Amino acid sequence: MPLAASANNQLLPVTPVLGVAMVLLLVVAVAVAGWGMLGQGHAVLRAGLRAVVQLAAVAFVITWVVHSLWWTALFVLLMFSVAVRTAGRRMTDAPGWEWAWAAAPIGAGVLPVLALLLGARLLPWQGLSIVPVAGILIGGGLTATSLAGRRALDELAQRHGEVEAALALGFDDRDARLEICRTAAATSLVPALDQTRTVGLVTLPGAFVGMLLGGASPVSAGAVQLFVLVALLAVEAVAIVVVLELVGRGLVRRPVQWGR
Repeated sequence: MPLAASANNQLLPVTPVLGVAMVLLLVVAVAVAGWGMLGQGHAVLRAGLRAVVQLAAVAFVITWVVHSLWWTALFVLLMFSVAVRTAGRRMTDAPGWEWAWAAAPIGAGVLPVLALLLGARLLPWQGLSIVPVAGILIGGGLTATSLAGRRALDELAQRHGEVEAALALGFDDRDARLEICRTAAATSLVPALDQTRTVGLVTLPGAFVGMLLGGASPVSAGAVQLFVLVALLAVEAVAIVVVLELVGRGLVRRPVQWGR
């Protein structure tokens, strides 16, 4: 029997038991993060509660957003704005609007891929197609930007003396900073690389499973998932390169880092 024909064709049945399981898992996560020397119990709790509220809101809003290209565009812009603020705040605690520089790496990675998909008609001009694909790409750009920025700035803070030594040897500011932080920032691509290398062997990603549950053939589901993974690699690689350039030029920094 095809998967699409099954009445219980769901990855996880939405029942009260599922709700109880989620509450228990959240309690465990909060307890371990709080008491397990991580000191992140409150952060885990806030993240879990925010996810509940946000997904509930999106579930109601997205049903009518996807029927209009204008509302779809506004919704994608909202996702982009939230991603920029989140990644920017993760990168730097500088006062003011310095976090807004996160728009450059996320936009540089996501916009060309979306434009290519829509221009080539590989992605239908429909909200139901645009919103999830844009969300996946923006999420990848957010993760890469946040990780690359934090790792680059952490490396510069820890090895500030080496930056000064490079300057003394004749490097300009940009090259001195990049010489020290490039390798650390490049490791931000490792999660995407590992996910791509192990797909089908360790994990079965959501797009693949979702298409199979929706009745698509394994070949079609595999092709779409492969495209998503390759697109994410491109988005995240571009985002990391742009982050490095921003850090190298001193546009993204921490207040105490370059106070000289």
